[in-house]
Amino acid sequence: MVRLAPWDEHNRALVAAVRPPDWTNPSPAARYHLVVVGAGTAGLVAAAGAAGLGARVALVERHLMGGDCLNVGCVPSKALLRAARAWADVRRAGDFGIRVPAGTRVDFGEVMARMRRLRASISPNDSAARFRALGVDVFLGDGRFTGRDTLEVGDAVLRFRRALVATGARPAVPAIPGLVEIGYLTNETVFDLTALPPRLAVIGAGPIGCELAQAFARFGAAVVLVDRGRQVLGREDRDAAARIEQALADDGVRLRLDSTVERVERGPGGEAVLHVAGAGGAGTAAVDAILIGAGRAPNVEGLGLEAAGVDVDARAGVRVDDRLRTTNRRIFAAGDVCSAAKFTHHADAQARIVIRNALFLGRARAGALTLPRCTYTDPEVAHVGLSERQAQARGIAVRTFVQELREVDRAVLDGETEGFVKVHVRRGTDRIVGATIVARHAGEMLPELTLAIARGVGLGVLAGVIHAYPTQADAIRKLGDAYQRTRLTPRVRRLLGAWLTWLR
Repeated sequence: MVRLAPWDEHNRALVAAVRPPDWTNPSPAARYHLVVVGAGTAGLVAAAGAAGLGARVALVERHLMGGDCLNVGCVPSKALLRAARAWADVRRAGDFGIRVPAGTRVDFGEVMARMRRLRASISPNDSAARFRALGVDVFLGDGRFTGRDTLEVGDAVLRFRRALVATGARPAVPAIPGLVEIGYLTNETVFDLTALPPRLAVIGAGPIGCELAQAFARFGAAVVLVDRGRQVLGREDRDAAARIEQALADDGVRLRLDSTVERVERGPGGEAVLHVAGAGGAGTAAVDAILIGAGRAPNVEGLGLEAAGVDVDARAGVRVDDRLRTTNRRIFAAGDVCSAAKFTHHADAQARIVIRNALFLGRARAGALTLPRCTYTDPEVAHVGLSERQAQARGIAVRTFVQELREVDRAVLDGETEGFVKVHVRRGTDRIVGATIVARHAGEMLPELTLAIARGVGLGVLAGVIHAYPTQADAIRKLGDAYQRTRLTPRVRRLLGAWLTWLR
């Protein structure tokens, strides 16, 4: 169970909303149209949506409503990243002719207090009281399936026509000798900090590891980032990963890629000593704290899924088909507990599929989703669709167009030229099959390309979309223009020349 610290006014307000100490579970209905287990993003979206359509809905949560996203994920991490970005801007202010007084510094305690305050201010959206007002029966406690259509919470038995397993995932902790004895942080505990660790090791260079490594380095910690892969953000194209590696290095993060932590020991001064081996040779790193960002494991234990006839894979989670049905056709699953792509927005989209398929005989397919992703480093990396490598593996020939931000006026004016927009189109057409953006606000720029892929809008069409000037998103229009120029073949040039000659 995640325990929030410090126990200040902000965390008290958070708990009062998402785990009220005086909460009394309702008397269960005779039968529910939908019982939802887990009140993270997938569970909340499904419960609210189904209740709004008139279904009788029960929502069961064993810990804090809002799940990881509100309590130990998206919300606190982005508050922390925004503070780190603000401090980075202060340090760069001289580039813009602004003189910052000597002695200006980060108050890490205030940074974390701000995070807790903002998290608490958002929590009413996910609160038990709000969902009760929406007509959902909210049960706080451990839910366990006892049959193919029953679930128990304490003394209450919930009977259902359909159920949704949306219990999410937790940090996966690598089996490193000495790690448990020394102690470590994960996303479930790192936001409890009130003092900045002077030296920090981050194990895992995925999105969580890269985002927090950069943030803590910006605040002033000496950070070493270790990963067994040959690049950070292993799912991203090499050119995108290279830009992030440079950004991390510029902020003082020491990268140990193609490396593993063989063991952890206690040093003579009480510090943790990591023994690292890999491409850079063997060595040690003495740190004050270790943060694990090495992936996620699905929460499938203690749910009684075997009694419900639901098949589970210990690593992949609940087994589902493309309509998100489990091996018990009464029970569906959505979100991190069953999905390899563990994103809040993916859980949201899957929950909407479950509503259609579980309650209204829909045939919506999870595989038909156009799923974007974004890593919120500075610059950000956003991607949708296929990479060039994935397209080739599927036998799709592509043509790639790249627009460097150093050639986009707004990026030059903002001093944010270290990035690009890259779009792959099916060769011989303007049909977009994939796109990657590296930019400070890449996540805000990506939806235009996501929409284009989802609705079959070609890159040539985007050339005709008027973008406000100056914006960094104008890079997308420039790519459209670049595609249009490829249509000006020698034959077309000759025809145009003939036409213009005739017009004389």
